[in-house]
Amino acid sequence: MGQAASQYDYGCGDPGSGQGLGSGHGFGSGNRAGMAVSIYADRGYLRAEMAEDAAAAGLRVAQTTDLACLLEPGDPPVLPDLVLVDCPVIDGAELAALARLDQRASQMGSHLVVSTSMGSLDEVFGCLDHADAQILVTPSRADRVIALGRVLARTGNRVRELSEEDRLSLLRLTDQVSQIAHKLEQLSSHSASETPGVFRFENQPGYPGKSDAKLDPQFDGGSDRLVRASRPPLPDPRLVRKIIRQRQLRARFFEGDLFADPAWDMLLDLTAARVEHVRVSVTSLCIASGVPPTTALRWIGQMTDAGLLQRVDDETDRRRAFITLTDKAADAMARYFAELGTSASSLV
Repeated sequence: MGQAASQYDYGCGDPGSGQGLGSGHGFGSGNRAGMAVSIYADRGYLRAEMAEDAAAAGLRVAQTTDLACLLEPGDPPVLPDLVLVDCPVIDGAELAALARLDQRASQMGSHLVVSTSMGSLDEVFGCLDHADAQILVTPSRADRVIALGRVLARTGNRVRELSEEDRLSLLRLTDQVSQIAHKLEQLSSHSASETPGVFRFENQPGYPGKSDAKLDPQFDGGSDRLVRASRPPLPDPRLVRKIIRQRQLRARFFEGDLFADPAWDMLLDLTAARVEHVRVSVTSLCIASGVPPTTALRWIGQMTDAGLLQRVDDETDRRRAFITLTDKAADAMARYFAELGTSASSLV
């Protein structure tokens, strides 16, 4: 591994020099041999391992160096197609540098993959809000390879280095989230068809409309009465928490993976939190999902893309951010529990 590290470790260098960080080889070009990657990590063995995996995936390793290079003043004139950063423990200066890198990557269309620890997840998540970065939490080597595969898949390149199991896992995740979004959309649309809008003109028996003006002398025939369509409230959070506890209880008697359903567990947790007026950090939501943090972050990303979840920045601390339900998802969850009625407490 030491030999591999010396092979790729060029130091900070000049991103515009012959180390290969120039433009013209973006992922969109379809030229895999020309795709450049920069690696920032303090652990030498990890830099070498990441470089080997990137090279095996057909990427051109242009630079490997430590995190100190991110702290150098000024922004690099050009970023490579992909930037990999490992920061298990991160301080304020490194967070600021990471935020600048995120903005720069967004401006230049570069892909960003950042690995960290559970203890630093909230801070890292909070400063990455521009470049649609992939965040990995204490990842295995396989997790890193999957992240590279997702970058290649996003750009229309063939993901040849992923195993069949990994490819199926990615497809399953995308497909399941799409199905959940579709089901919630159907539920919301069905209810909307019964109550056409938030506001509607009432024209039901016993309610005076234009045709009933003569029957009701108190009714002003010159205008229709505007009423607010009823919308079911979100469920009692105690009920939702009870359902969550019942679902978690299964893990005491069966393998947890047997019933893993991270999307639904996160929707339940966020539903209860919304009624309780509690803000949910990304770390807390990962724990609520019941799956490894890196897997949970992939689900959060997919559910955000599907319009179910949204990121909300902390107004008092711009370095922090929280996850909430979108109004569409909250409305669908409310209608779902209203449909269940009193039988909801029996669900597990």
